[in-house]
Formats: sequence, C-alpha cells, structure tokens
Amino acid sequence: MPTPEPGRPRDYGDIATSRALARVMDDLVKIPGTDIGVGLDALIGLVPGIGDAVGTGLSGAIMVDAVRQRVPLHVLARMGFNLLLDTGLGFIPGIGDVADVAHRANRKNYRLLEQCVRDNRHVNTDVRGYLVRAVAMVVAFLAVAIAAVIFILWGILRLLGVIG
Repeated sequence: MPTPEPGRPRDYGDIATSRALARVMDDLVKIPGTDIGVGLDALIGLVPGIGDAVGTGLSGAIMVDAVRQRVPLHVLARMGFNLLLDTGLGFIPGIGDVADVAHRANRKNYRLLEQCVRDNRHVNTDVRGYLVRAVAMVVAFLAVAIAAVIFILWGILRLLGVIG
C-alpha cells in the first residue's frame, strides 16, 4: 500500500458495516418516551448462554474491522475488555439484560473505531507484525468470552442437575 501524502488519511476501507452492526446490536429500537435504545444484543441475550455466545461472536466483527483499520493495540485491548464486560453482564440473573443495555459495548467499540479512523490513528509498523499481534489479541478475547459462556452454562446446568 503506498504511503499517503502528509496530512491525508490512509484508506483502509469503510467502517459502515461496523456502524450498522453497532446500531442493530445496541440501538435498533428506541423505548418510547426515552432516549434509550434496545438492540438485538439484549434480545438474543434473553436466551441463556447461547444468546450471549451469539452476541459475543457478532460483536467480534467490530474488532475484526478495527484490525483491518489497523487501530493501535491499546485501543483494540480496550475494545476487547468492553466485549468481555458485555459478555459477563449477560450472566447476572434478572438484571443482566438491563445492565447489558446500559453498557452498550458495540456502540462503545464502534465509537473507539470511528475516533481512530477520524483522527487518522493507525499503526505504522510492519503490517505482518501488527496483524499477528492484533489477530492474536482478537482471538484471545473472543476465546475467553466464549469459554466463559460455556463454563457458566455448564455450571448452571450442573446446579440444576441436568448434567452430573
């Protein structure tokens, strides 16, 4: 990829997919009379375990877009922690989905991505070195989140006596 002229942003593609995903997952429908949006993340989160796993997988797409945009690794780490917190909140009995709506990890992660693109903040290191570290980070965050979902679901099923 050629080096851009000074002051001119690099073109790593569009982030419209991440914008749409954040909207669908966190702000699809406004609650009448409020500024609170509810998205698919809260809806699919109602299905114990499986909904959180699916939501985490879908939310990971914004992190993949962030890697494509070559956001700094510390920003990618912050996005990963937002994702882990979102996954963890989904397992709080009774209030998990309300907390999930309040946290809005997808919207937070999209805003981090958007700010990096707008400010032309990207990694200028060797592409392969960055990609290895960034992909490893995304995979690690997603693996921890999915493993937590599986572990908690296993624990719930064991408590209920469904499995021995």
